[in-house]
Amino acid sequence: MSDTTINTNASLRADATTIGIVALAHGTSHFFQLLLPPLFPWLATEFSLSFAQLGTLASMLYIVSALGQAASGFLVDRIGAQPVMMGGLMLFVGAALVGASATGYEMLMLSAVLAGLGNSPFHPVDYSILNQRVSSARLGHAYSAHGITGSLGYAAAAIVSVSIASAFSWRAALQVAALWALLVLIVVVVFRSAITTPIHRANAASSNEAARSTFGFLRLPIVWMCFAFFFILTFAGAAIQNFSTPALTQIAGLSVTTAATALTGYLVLGAVGQLAGGFLASTARFDPDQGITLALGLSMLLLLAAASGLASGYGVAVLVMLAGFGTGVAVPSRDLLIKRATPAGATGRVYGMVYSGLDAGLAVAAPLFGWLMDHGQPRGIFIGAAIAMLASMTLSWVVARYSPRAAVPAQNLT
Repeated sequence: MSDTTINTNASLRADATTIGIVALAHGTSHFFQLLLPPLFPWLATEFSLSFAQLGTLASMLYIVSALGQAASGFLVDRIGAQPVMMGGLMLFVGAALVGASATGYEMLMLSAVLAGLGNSPFHPVDYSILNQRVSSARLGHAYSAHGITGSLGYAAAAIVSVSIASAFSWRAALQVAALWALLVLIVVVVFRSAITTPIHRANAASSNEAARSTFGFLRLPIVWMCFAFFFILTFAGAAIQNFSTPALTQIAGLSVTTAATALTGYLVLGAVGQLAGGFLASTARFDPDQGITLALGLSMLLLLAAASGLASGYGVAVLVMLAGFGTGVAVPSRDLLIKRATPAGATGRVYGMVYSGLDAGLAVAAPLFGWLMDHGQPRGIFIGAAIAMLASMTLSWVVARYSPRAAVPAQNLT
């Protein structure tokens, strides 16, 4: 066996280990985003809670996560991604244990806050590790695995929590969640050498003067372009995930069950699309903005067709489901676009700020599309999502044009 073959195999193993650890942790973070919501029926009965109180628990988690995500990137750059990931997992263990021992609403709120804090660093942590440790040729597949495990984490939360709560109790479901986070933490500790990243000091050498200081990156227009890209792109997902079910019942005359099945199909095809998108992002034939344009352009046309009245009944549902594939394909290219736009030495800070645009977009988009539904405009859900996709495509071109540096091959760190 030649030295080249040995080195190639070693690089593949190193990349696979890093991707596997990051994907496992990312799936866990998505699981804990839904730590409490699947248990709401049991919590409402146990503590005599209203829907408003239950909804506030979910809102608190995302508010804390959004604020923490923007701030945690600074910590990632200062002490490295690995210890921050461990800290997030420890907070997950604490959140689940506090929830399992809750005696009232206040302890449930504390559980939500801890889960939000635990969730907040995972985007800057994950992308700092992947961008700095995985070889450029495999980054597209790494982003694909990262996105898919996030979707699986959401699915697992609902299935596992409800199953355990039904068979035993809601407290048992939270105890199992704590055990899972602890097991993942142990795996991360054992394989910590696979996710070690360099620490960027304030006076570290950098190709960009603005990236050297702690807050200097905020003066870079490219950072706010990327934030705007995520903010607008989130509108499309928020529209479909929150309101496609009632919109389909009104537009196509479908039952709630059938419309909900269409949403499930949209999400499943989105996961399949992320797998395919990994190959698209890894090919040298397309730049990230071109991949985003191809994928979102397809979804945009499908959603406009769904809103146009050209199809009816199940045909509208099929169009919406197929649009999910395109949105999934765009995800790895989206992540690669941000990597190429990130100034050297500011990975954690930039990713923390940019990806907080997701939470900000969700906060703004949900009431906006809800207003459309309240005013009898169900077609506006799909038209609005299509417009958001068009705006996102345009912003991706702008980001690609003004990116400060080209992609740099990652190095395997020891």
